[in-house]
Amino acid sequence: MSDRLILITGASRGLGAALAAELAGPGAHIVAVARTVGGLEETDDKVRAKGCSATLAPMDLTEEDKLRQLCRAIYDRWGRVDLLVHAAIHAPPLSPAPHIDPKVWARTLAVNLTATERLIALVEPLLRAAPAGRAAFFDDPRAGQKFFGAYGASKAAQIALARSWQAETVRTGPAVSILAPRPMATALRARFFPGEDRGALALPAAEAARLAPQLATD
Repeated sequence: MSDRLILITGASRGLGAALAAELAGPGAHIVAVARTVGGLEETDDKVRAKGCSATLAPMDLTEEDKLRQLCRAIYDRWGRVDLLVHAAIHAPPLSPAPHIDPKVWARTLAVNLTATERLIALVEPLLRAAPAGRAAFFDDPRAGQKFFGAYGASKAAQIALARSWQAETVRTGPAVSILAPRPMATALRARFFPGEDRGALALPAAEAARLAPQLATD
């Protein structure tokens, strides 16, 4: 994990924050992206406790100008990204398909799909500049489940986009991984399943430890 520039979205909580802590180590540098400043600061404490440096980037991924500025700053300072971990996700309220609020629909697509497309376009040159650049996405197959219309459609579209990029870069790189986390005790899942027995769910830290070996770039 040494000498790696790791860009993680959704790094303020859940799997994104857990992976930031898991992937941290001497010689690595974590660029942590999320909207929640307090959560990012907690992630920063965990990363630095492991002897790893970090840069916090509080921002909304739907603001393309800020995303461009971030990628430009990464290029100017490091010239590359070794690993992109795209864990940011928007969890809209569950709703019957005919009753999805138009504003909810627009926000869900903006975060889960459009921002992902922009992120791929802007980070790909940085990944190509690395010796063995890799990007990781996380599947959550809810498409077709009742009341998951907005989330399921946007997440399925996001993963379809990632799979296309994965197929396109098999020979040229960067490598693209699509991982399947186990059900976790996260705030996102609690929004969808508020009465669920959380004791039966995996902890984000445990899932991060399980998934991290699949994110090696060498």
